Amino acid sequence: MNDKAFTFQTLHPDTIMDALFEQGIRVDSGLTPLNSYENRVWQFQDEDRRRFVVKFYRPQRWSAEQINEEHQFALELQADGVPVAAPVVFNNQTLLSHQGFFFAVFPSVGGRQFEPDNLDQMEWVGRYLGRLHQTGRKKNFVARPGIGVKEYLLEPRHVFENTSLIPSSLKGELLAAVDKLIDAVMGLWHNRFTPLRLHGDCHAGNILWRDGPLFVDLDDARNGPAVQDLWMLLHGDNAERRMQLDIILEAYEEFSTFDTAELAFIEPLRAMRMVYYLAWLIRRWDDPAFPVNFPWLAEEDSWRNQIKMFLEQARVLQEPPLQLTPMY
Repeated sequence: MNDKAFTFQTLHPDTIMDALFEQGIRVDSGLTPLNSYENRVWQFQDEDRRRFVVKFYRPQRWSAEQINEEHQFALELQADGVPVAAPVVFNNQTLLSHQGFFFAVFPSVGGRQFEPDNLDQMEWVGRYLGRLHQTGRKKNFVARPGIGVKEYLLEPRHVFENTSLIPSSLKGELLAAVDKLIDAVMGLWHNRFTPLRLHGDCHAGNILWRDGPLFVDLDDARNGPAVQDLWMLLHGDNAERRMQLDIILEAYEEFSTFDTAELAFIEPLRAMRMVYYLAWLIRRWDDPAFPVNFPWLAEEDSWRNQIKMFLEQARVLQEPPLQLTPMY
């Protein structure tokens, strides 16, 4: 199956209900779709009025071994007291299949949105990220990949070169901006860090608040530098981000040590995410959900803005990296 051309058009409500019924779950409430583009996710209530979420994985994105590693990591975190949404176990397995689809069932967990401007909440998140990484350091993923320039920069560059979505009048300019950004990242990126298992996509939208943080969606869990799970929580100007970083790391280091040399990766990782995200949208454009939810990708001005963003990030990469507030 061609991953680029795959859509979820064959995944019907009856298919989902049958898959759940095979596991002894009878849906009583109907299926409420939740916001997810890469996979397909629904919330429901069973006949005992228990609330669950069922997640159907996009075929050929992750192998069964890779998904099972994600699930095992979530269960390890849960056992270590880290608040995380972990899959339900059925007959000693969490990864289920039906009509060629992999799927998993999770308890439905409610909560408020994490408030990134709330410094008390930021401290709690830092503390639990330290605990999350404490578990993550026990071993590395074997089947799941690590964060690196090949997947996040070089392969996306190839996607840009071959897509017809980029206006021909702007493609050369965009590729030149991408090349400049790649050169800037390559000048700073290295593998002299100790990789660990990460959440991988730890932004404010993947943290709920229930008398403390609850981490959700480990779908992008990978091996990589610890700072990957920190930098997306920082926002504002340099002074604000430095203060946030001070708060996060002081709490974080109650449970895990942090190599401050990794702070130099913050802007390279941001650049890698920018490039990878745009390539991801292009790869998924044949899925009907994407043109509907990302219509700007078909607009010429959006590509001009992308060029400006890449060039600005290349400029930022020439600046000194963010540092902790000096202690006197």
